[in-house]
Amino acid sequence: MKFVFYTHSLLSDWNHGNAHFLRGVMRELVNAGHDAVALEPADGWSRQNLISDQGQQAVDRFLKDFPGLESALYDEHFDHEAALDGADVVVVHEWTDPQLVKRLGDLRQNSDFTLIFHDTHHRAVSAEPEIAELSLKHYDMILAFGDTLRQRYLAQGWGSQVVTWHEAADLRLFRPMHTPAKDGDLIWIGNWGDDERTAELHEFLIEPARSLRLKTLVRGVRYPSEAKETLAAANITYGGWIANADVPEAFARYRVTVHVPRRPYRETLPGIPTIRMFEALACGIPLVSAPWEDTEGLFRGGQDFLFARDGQEMRKHLTNILSDPELSAELARNGYETITTRHSCAHRVDELLSVLSQHGTARVRTQLAPKEAAE
Repeated sequence: MKFVFYTHSLLSDWNHGNAHFLRGVMRELVNAGHDAVALEPADGWSRQNLISDQGQQAVDRFLKDFPGLESALYDEHFDHEAALDGADVVVVHEWTDPQLVKRLGDLRQNSDFTLIFHDTHHRAVSAEPEIAELSLKHYDMILAFGDTLRQRYLAQGWGSQVVTWHEAADLRLFRPMHTPAKDGDLIWIGNWGDDERTAELHEFLIEPARSLRLKTLVRGVRYPSEAKETLAAANITYGGWIANADVPEAFARYRVTVHVPRRPYRETLPGIPTIRMFEALACGIPLVSAPWEDTEGLFRGGQDFLFARDGQEMRKHLTNILSDPELSAELARNGYETITTRHSCAHRVDELLSVLSQHGTARVRTQLAPKEAAE
């Protein structure tokens, strides 16, 4: 089948975690014999910032790191009708311009492709009017990256066929790597952002690293000057943007990492971890998480990783992991096992195809119907 993904960006992962997941999903679809192409706006915020921050060569790396993936830029003159010719499944990300969201819905009325809206953000609660105004009436289904988000769509009447579809790790990229020596103790890869976890980063990352005198590296973007000064004062090295393709090796060079969820997810959309958590565990690095409620039982808390209820417990867990090789190895092994058995992009593609076989258009259901065994 032919899959077309409207995304904010496939080329750029600058402050754009959905690119991580989409790349993995597209690779699995292509590996399974399907066609997959991404369409992204030529003036996309993430791509523009990546070029401004790192230069065009950072975008060019995409072709080297992800051979076989195709992304085309569109502007106001782009022929969307031609781009969708022959498409079986069209997936539209929630950051897509509202007018284009509506236009694609209108196109669906006279077409037999399956049209899906994909939400991987917290705007359904933090910017509810923006989501409420989207024209989704002609969309066949909605994919929400957590059950609480799915329930929000249903409660607000934004869709009748809403399916939970969590993010996951691209195991073609994220895997344990062995390095001859470690560069330090603690690594955190994440973006500072819009003050959605500033207090949490102080309590669960900066202060533990400072008080325990851990050799710590932080990578990510959108760090204001005061954040960089705070890291420097805690003797934490700030390394700026890191290409997602370089993350597995970065994890391999440190002994432990932490997960610090954003406040909107913890408070209003429980059960949704960041994609970095899936990716870190896939790399076999021990992880300690700040509080969040795993309402869907995605992980085995206390086995796959350790929960820290406050900064003091974070310091305790980090100390134990760094001083106990057996605990460190057990956590790494358990976390990796859970990802590889439940939370890979291959698993998510299987889930997507299963949903399409039930709720896709007749043309898609026919293509996915089990073939009768030859006599």
